[in-house]
Amino acid sequence: MTKAKVHLITGGQRSGKSEYAEELTLSESSSAVYVATSKVWDDEHKNRINIHIARRGEEWTTIEEEMNISKLKLEGKTVLLDCVTLWLTNIYDAFEYDQKKTLEFAKNQWDEMLMKDMELFVVGNEIGLGVIPMDKGTRSFVDMHGAMNQYIAKSADKVTLMVSGIPMKVK
Repeated sequence: MTKAKVHLITGGQRSGKSEYAEELTLSESSSAVYVATSKVWDDEHKNRINIHIARRGEEWTTIEEEMNISKLKLEGKTVLLDCVTLWLTNIYDAFEYDQKKTLEFAKNQWDEMLMKDMELFVVGNEIGLGVIPMDKGTRSFVDMHGAMNQYIAKSADKVTLMVSGIPMKVK
């Protein structure tokens, strides 16, 4: 039985997903939890993370968790999970790029998250809207991410697609 109220915000890179999700989350609670899933991969990526951090004020409690999101104590909270893409990347890396094991782990984590009584805003990328990647590893990740996006969207109460900073209601 699902307890979490879920709103998925998806879109392309730099479409305004995170900013919109932050606004929505804070409109529901003045003391929200920000679950940051990203590893620091390199200096450029660290700069991207710092941009996100700089936007957040004292109203946010930040929890960094790269894989085991279901273990977090989030009951009764308003939560922003940012983002599914980097979370899946971490899992994919940990399972040595095994698509089946990654999806199994991610779906189990998601299902456990849904059992928590919370309001959950989730940011993820629509990475399959462009050219089909030339290399097998990237195609595998795009396929897996698309499957996970569908899995999350199916359980979501609301889904918003961001296009050029404009939210479009999907569900």
